[in-house]
Amino acid sequence: MAYDDFAATEWMAGSAPGALHKPRELDIRFTGSGSEYFRIWIVNLLLTLVTLTLYLPFARARRMAYFQNNTLVGGDPLGFHADPWKMFRGYLLVLVLGVGYWAVSNFMPAFAWAALLVFMVLWPALWRASLQFRLRNTSWRGVRLAFLGDLKSAYLTLLPFFLPALAFVLFLPNLPDGEEVDPEAIQRGLTIVGVVVLGFLAALPWLMVRIKRYQHGGYAFAQERAELTVGAGRFYGLFFKVLGVTLLTLLLAGVVGAVAAGAFMAFGALTLGELFGSGASRGVFAMVAMVFVAGLAYLILPLIVGPYVSSRLQNLLWGHTSSPRVQFQSTLRFGPLLRVTLVNWLLILLTLGLFWPFAKVRATRVRLEALSLQVQGDVDHWVAEAQTPGQGVLGDAAGDFFGLDMGL
Repeated sequence: MAYDDFAATEWMAGSAPGALHKPRELDIRFTGSGSEYFRIWIVNLLLTLVTLTLYLPFARARRMAYFQNNTLVGGDPLGFHADPWKMFRGYLLVLVLGVGYWAVSNFMPAFAWAALLVFMVLWPALWRASLQFRLRNTSWRGVRLAFLGDLKSAYLTLLPFFLPALAFVLFLPNLPDGEEVDPEAIQRGLTIVGVVVLGFLAALPWLMVRIKRYQHGGYAFAQERAELTVGAGRFYGLFFKVLGVTLLTLLLAGVVGAVAAGAFMAFGALTLGELFGSGASRGVFAMVAMVFVAGLAYLILPLIVGPYVSSRLQNLLWGHTSSPRVQFQSTLRFGPLLRVTLVNWLLILLTLGLFWPFAKVRATRVRLEALSLQVQGDVDHWVAEAQTPGQGVLGDAAGDFFGLDMGL
């Protein structure tokens, strides 16, 4: 369905820009509970294991339905209408593609480029179909959402992500199978890899803003189509802030690890020196210290950087997403999200993973309830207009065959 199928926006008296009409704020609340979701989660987990992952799309449908039905926008819940069997067909398609790529890469490595080419050709179309399916099977007040991003823009958006792989295929030298390898070829290969990786990292914020503009710019409800108005400069600013937080976190992990390792080494020198010798004990505890520091950094990094990225990115994206009559707002703070994340992972470790569904509910509530909408005009009026037959508000059915949900 093209965007032209949507009726032109008609402003009601008192709701046009500049009119004296106070915007109405719609808050978002999440009413789910950990105990309810635990029952759904444990059944999904057992059936997925018993069926060797074939139940996974049905489990995903139950999970999505629970979270959407318990998400209230302005007091009204979101609806979920997807057919799990269509999601199952999409899952089988992705499974076949994955197994095919694995088989070609392992048994016919000379044709791995062909499998990569097939992946490049299909992925943008499957991504768009996933967005279409997810949006058109979500409703609010009886009106379906839609995704209006076109196929050409999907390919143009994702094309730069495939350029590094294409550069490797075209420019990396072919190393011989013999024992002797030309040092110049190795140096040239490492240089190409370094240049491509650094170039990709430098372009990553620009690539992210392209993806988010395509996603948020395709969201539609009734006669409202959203637009993301943030530029690449804000994404580069966030990128450097995240880089700084990452370096500070690694420094913190290094300091804590060094202090703890020093204490361990001193203790080891006193207790094990007589058994293994002072040199041996220092060597053993030096290795233990290195492993401890690396493990500490591995644990601390996602616990601190993850909530920081999530909070800043959510505020940046939804704070700049709007349509003519709808403006999103996000006030997610790093502190509350960090506390929820730390408690969640601590309880997950203590319960050997059984706290996971409760953690999912807690994190979802913090993120969703930081969002709100400001709506111009009478919501009931333009929702009623959208329910009129022939207005073309149900979205494109092209993605309905695939039924993919890739979480994008």
